[in-house]
Amino acid sequence: MAKVGTAPLLKDVAYQKIKENILDEKFPQGSFLSERELIEILQMSKTPIKNALVRLETEGFVTISSKQGIIINELSLNRIIDIYNLRVALETYVCSQIAGKLTEEQCKRIEENLDTTEEMAMQLDIKGFTRADHDFHLLLCECLGNQEIHRILLNYQDHLQRITLLHLRKDPQRMQEFSQDHFKIYQSLKTGDQKAGDLIEEHLQHSKQKLLL
Repeated sequence: MAKVGTAPLLKDVAYQKIKENILDEKFPQGSFLSERELIEILQMSKTPIKNALVRLETEGFVTISSKQGIIINELSLNRIIDIYNLRVALETYVCSQIAGKLTEEQCKRIEENLDTTEEMAMQLDIKGFTRADHDFHLLLCECLGNQEIHRILLNYQDHLQRITLLHLRKDPQRMQEFSQDHFKIYQSLKTGDQKAGDLIEEHLQHSKQKLLL
């Protein structure tokens, strides 16, 4: 008898749907929601929604106020700067360690990602590009095999995607620039050029500066 796949818990479904609405700006930064609105939007009962909101508050996406209801947290400039500075430190180190050491299989995975990134950029698919963009950075980390660095970057993935989505909605043409940056970084890593660390630092610093304009 075939095993039936376990259905996701309602609280997890509620969490994913609310977070997706935040990332898509359907629930804009600084806006207010009530539990009643979420019950109507998600067509769920109160309990899974409350559980989802507790998790989202822990992760910094929302603030639950007894007076104001549910507040969609804004991404402060200080937090954006802190996250990017952390990325520069970690990803520069990653590139310095893997330059010239990529295996054939690792190269294949990165090249597939670059093809996807370029395709998403040509289609002006902001969501698809954002996923591929962040997959590229995680792939480089996976190539190093440092689980702690990978865990840290993975923990910031949703916030990083939110930042990138906000960025690209302002200027979709930047996707082409990001895609070209990734290709240059990869070529440098593949040939063992130690400038790979400088290239990824420049890429991240430039992205940070664009967000602060």
